[in-house]
Amino acid sequence: MSATTVIADDAEALAVAAELAADFRKDAAERDAQRRLPHAELERLSASGLLAVTVPAEFGGADVRTDTLAEIFRLLAAADASLAQIPQSHFVYVGVLRRQGTHEQQEFFFGEVLRGKRLGNAQSEAGTKHVQDIRTRLTRRPDGSYLLDGVKNYSTGALFADWIPVLTRADDDALHVAYVPRDAPGLTVVDDWDGMGQRTTASGTVRLESVPVPADRVLPHHLTFQSPQLHGALAQLMHAAIDAGIASGALAEAVEFVRTKSRPWFESVEEGHETAAEDPLLIQRFGELAIQVRAADALLAAAARSVDAARAELTDDSAAEASIAVAAAKVTAAEAAVEVASALFEVSGTRSALDSAGLHRHWRDARTHTLHDPARWKVQHIGRYVLNGTRPPRHGLL
Repeated sequence: MSATTVIADDAEALAVAAELAADFRKDAAERDAQRRLPHAELERLSASGLLAVTVPAEFGGADVRTDTLAEIFRLLAAADASLAQIPQSHFVYVGVLRRQGTHEQQEFFFGEVLRGKRLGNAQSEAGTKHVQDIRTRLTRRPDGSYLLDGVKNYSTGALFADWIPVLTRADDDALHVAYVPRDAPGLTVVDDWDGMGQRTTASGTVRLESVPVPADRVLPHHLTFQSPQLHGALAQLMHAAIDAGIASGALAEAVEFVRTKSRPWFESVEEGHETAAEDPLLIQRFGELAIQVRAADALLAAAARSVDAARAELTDDSAAEASIAVAAAKVTAAEAAVEVASALFEVSGTRSALDSAGLHRHWRDARTHTLHDPARWKVQHIGRYVLNGTRPPRHGLL
């Protein structure tokens, strides 16, 4: 499809994101309950021009600030965390094109993105030794093109994509990204995701069997990590924004439920409080939860500014500072998402646990999404940096 809008600047991007989030929120619980995949919603997202906001200005994009991108994800995730997760890889691989694409590759793919085309993801593999043990192979043919073989899991966005970036190793074992059309021969996307949360992300399996790939659709991703980089910081920032959005959305639903549906505890009534919202113990708890949400939002914004500062003058030190700032935001947002989404039931009462209320999606989404990569290692890298000045490693997850 073609995008009906090319967004001009940060202000327009935020206004469009807020409008879409308000609409997407209305049926989010129903989509989750029925596992109804958001095809129509993603078409709206594409048509809005929002998926093209990081295209560089020289190619016709808005090239928005990083704090704008983070806020877009936070707004969408507060409405529907599954829907917000789907384009995360889209922006990651637009970023790969910015760093490692030739001018011709950038011109082609940025044009595709500006026309509303979506990039998916075929990155992770199950059953290997660890997450960076990539076994998918790109084999060069005599004519200079390639064949791609492998199996990918947790492929969020692939089912809805026009192009699927595939993380792969070439004959020399170096890491590359192959941008493959969704309908390429030998490529199959299997909708077999059955996670308890993020139900409608369709984060299933991609099978690649001798998929033909022209040479000009392959980028040398290994070069990304040979110099100071923000690849990992930007990817993690979007994850942090999703977690912060989950926390914000869960708090908003708790507020609405307590104000309109919860009964006051009888002892609170005996002390003169006629509604649940007047209960001083609930007021205290909501204050604590609001502080967590505000802390997550503040660290998210600060981390985004740190990424932009590093981008303006990229060095080992500025990249390290950005990565540490993002790690702190990610740890805080993950804790807030799980805590607030769980406390939602504590403050709302028994009726909130009814399946028909649909409130459990926030906790399921938080618990599932925060498993993406372990916060404990981020805390380690923060501690090493603060105490010993050790810069975080360049492996793409910081």
